[in-house]
Amino acid sequence: MHVQELIITWATPVFFALIGLELLVARWRGRPTYRTNDAISSIGLGVISQVAGVFGKLLSIGIYAWVAVHLAPLTLPADSIVVWVLALLAYDFLYYWLHRAGHEVNILWAAHVVHHQSEHYNLSTALRQTGSGVLLGWLFYLPMALAGIPTEVFVVVALIDLLYQFWVHTEQIGRLGWFDRVFCSPSNHRAHHAVNDRYLDRNYGGILIVWDRLFGTFVEEDDSDPPVYGTRAPLRSWNPLWANVEVYWAAAKDAWHARRWRDKLQVWLRPPGWRPADVAARFPRPAFDISRERFDPAMSRALTFYCLLQFALLLGMATQFLALSATASLSTLLAYAAYLVVSLTVLGALMEGRRAARWFEALRVLATALVPWASGRWFGVVELDPRVVVAMLVVFGICALALPWVAPARRSASVPEVSAKDHTAGTMGH
Repeated sequence: MHVQELIITWATPVFFALIGLELLVARWRGRPTYRTNDAISSIGLGVISQVAGVFGKLLSIGIYAWVAVHLAPLTLPADSIVVWVLALLAYDFLYYWLHRAGHEVNILWAAHVVHHQSEHYNLSTALRQTGSGVLLGWLFYLPMALAGIPTEVFVVVALIDLLYQFWVHTEQIGRLGWFDRVFCSPSNHRAHHAVNDRYLDRNYGGILIVWDRLFGTFVEEDDSDPPVYGTRAPLRSWNPLWANVEVYWAAAKDAWHARRWRDKLQVWLRPPGWRPADVAARFPRPAFDISRERFDPAMSRALTFYCLLQFALLLGMATQFLALSATASLSTLLAYAAYLVVSLTVLGALMEGRRAARWFEALRVLATALVPWASGRWFGVVELDPRVVVAMLVVFGICALALPWVAPARRSASVPEVSAKDHTAGTMGH
């Protein structure tokens, strides 16, 4: 297993322990901050991001390594504490500009939007990551390679920067005084995730908030204007594939309909929300409404339990996928990745109450039960332990039998939970 997958695998139990702690604290305070469907959606998108990252190593690390070896005029020592400190500062500085560009350039926002789609703000939101950010994000870190920072140092400081940002995604920690003035903190990052005019496109720092203070993008959280979370064009879906492509698709349609070639290009390079005048006139979009209710299709207790069980099983499989990534063949990894993505997509449709979802889910769980039983194999495992085969047959077989009782027969209407004006949670963001 590569160092990134290894560290993420070891960190995952800590993530879930902290999520559990946050859930308990929120309930004790009488401020419910989690919805099962939203949390499954957010963490599922994090799974897809990790899966996509396995195939994106050539871009995210491979090109960096090549530049560091072949184009850098010197190589800095990897055993120097000064190099490590400078590398972390350099990474955080470049992350600020990548993050800022992700809010100011539409093609970069198309990737970053995934992280902002949740209409809740909790630690599961931290795990909600893009599957396509690897396509262009690597460009911003090439100055570190050209400066001679070794690849192994770059990989570790990137993980440090990423892991630090997990804890700031919470409403359970208030102001922290001087800390808020120097570092990215829960208060600072709540403002970043908010759609309110006061907060929009602010506080991009990963570890340090001083970059925002230096470059004029800092804003302080104001209790008189509580953050409202999400996106200004709300996703309103638990489909992880649609979550990853919605902005790409909208931009592609606008580019197609634009009459001027210049506008076809500007759709991708202008700030999010910009549209050619002729396209906006022919295909108007609804005005932004900060009071819009949150997306929350009704789920029975039985369906909630079923989805949590299936999601837990998929998380275990995703962990196995990451463990196999260093040894399994490309075809095996692609097949396993497809299974995981399709499974999470079907689960999202099931949580939306879509009519066809239970039929697709029935096919999925039956295949998961019968294929190992008939072949004795699973992705990357040539000979499954007979006890594992029996366990999969029993668990997924029972799930298939129980499905007609737990899944709705037809699509349910969205049941609003609370107005976005309630300061305990919100609806839309950038």
